[in-house]
Amino acid sequence: MRFVLLAIVLTFPLLDLYATVRVARWTGVPVWIWLALPMVAGFVLLRNERGNFRSNIAAAMHGEQALLRGLVDSGRKVAAAVLFLLPGVVSDLIALVLLALPINLGRRVEARAASGAYTMDGTYHRVD
Repeated sequence: MRFVLLAIVLTFPLLDLYATVRVARWTGVPVWIWLALPMVAGFVLLRNERGNFRSNIAAAMHGEQALLRGLVDSGRKVAAAVLFLLPGVVSDLIALVLLALPINLGRRVEARAASGAYTMDGTYHRVD
């Protein structure tokens, strides 16, 4: 079983690179552009997610959002960034699909409303 997984892990980048060469030949865009631009996007996404992960954890520690939601969103973005760093068009498409998935979107508003994020406490007086 280990060898099957190892074979899959080793052959995926090769097949992905072959697909990239075919797509580059079909579109007329040089191969290095198909390899360099997603790599830059992966580095930028990783760099931005580092700061977002810290703020998500701080918000979870203060009770402003659920801990699991921040971890799942950050994990999804980090996995997409790693897929962008792999050379090839297929891994880039998988990364785009992973970023486009609406994970935890519907529960954000409900979690904020349940946590009382929309209420304000204080005193009110009218100034004429």
